[in-house]
Amino acid sequence: MPKGSVNIEVFKDRLRLAWSWQGKRFWLYLGLPDSIVNRKAASIKARTIELDMTSGNFDPSLAKYKPQKQESISVSDLFHQFIEYKRRKVEPSTFAKYLGLEKHVSAFFKNKSTISVSETVAEKFRDWLAQKLEPGTVRERIIMLNACWEWARKKKLVLENPWEEVKVNVAPKQRPEPFTLTEISAIVQKFRSDSNLKHYADYVEFKFGVGLRTGEAAALLWRHCSHNCDRIWIGESLSNGDRKAAKRNKDRTVPLTPRLQQLLLSRRSTDFQPDDLIFTSIEGRAIDSKNFCNRYWKPALASLEIDYRKPYNTRHTLISHGLESGMNPVSIAALTGHDVRTLYENYAGVVNPPKLPDLFPVFDPVSDVDFEVN
Repeated sequence: MPKGSVNIEVFKDRLRLAWSWQGKRFWLYLGLPDSIVNRKAASIKARTIELDMTSGNFDPSLAKYKPQKQESISVSDLFHQFIEYKRRKVEPSTFAKYLGLEKHVSAFFKNKSTISVSETVAEKFRDWLAQKLEPGTVRERIIMLNACWEWARKKKLVLENPWEEVKVNVAPKQRPEPFTLTEISAIVQKFRSDSNLKHYADYVEFKFGVGLRTGEAAALLWRHCSHNCDRIWIGESLSNGDRKAAKRNKDRTVPLTPRLQQLLLSRRSTDFQPDDLIFTSIEGRAIDSKNFCNRYWKPALASLEIDYRKPYNTRHTLISHGLESGMNPVSIAALTGHDVRTLYENYAGVVNPPKLPDLFPVFDPVSDVDFEVN
């Protein structure tokens, strides 16, 4: 080891620093598992000690360099504290995912301390979870654990985050095709003509026409409409009976087409109340998305022999047709509440679809000859 340099070593599966100063040997035990992240932290500590030795500011008691004492807390207790912190910050459907992950965390880590979780241990948990869940779900759960440790680090409950470098490979999935104009017309007509479906006909047409998120459509109240129903304000969402701000806390006002304007005017009764829902279930309550999909949407598509796509695909359909018609992506993002960058990333192929170069002459059935292989 060169004079004046500090070496990073692994001792009993933990990192330590080793160096000499004025003929005396020193070791500093960091208490951190060997990982890429922890080696970076150890390297920073080593450079600090080297600089102090060079400048005459070295502390031979090592008190200046010893890491802060990490509070002894189990993985299960830490994650429980984290999800209690998240309880009022996320939707009930999202919180249910945290509760599901808590069961897996308790089953795998039991009473183990957070100090024992190295990057290797984190990867073992990932692989264990992959035997039970789909890759996309595993990645989502690892992101949750990474967020938990980042929160705990700010609270000084842990010193390092072993989840930062844990990766989950998820194979890309083909995006469902948007409904064609013919399919849209057939679906709306089916809902209008079928006595079992017609209660939801306006709801279906409005979702197609405005590209609303499911929760946004369920949350619409008459006070969200302009006086003559030519505009509608979208700033709230409804999920499992809970009303909250729209996604990313961003609202928007959408000018409606004459057809959609007339649709709303026809629905609005003379004695309507501003806080009445625009679209309701048959029982007069807020529309439950799962119930609507299973009891009405799926049977309608099946009877029309249209390939099944979720009701949410009405949003994808509006965006796709808008882009294909030449609308400005920024304008579409403003109408649908998308982040412009996200819209470009997800719909780049529609905005500016690449074309293959044509390497062959135009096919001529008269002059072209079929070649037979002997």
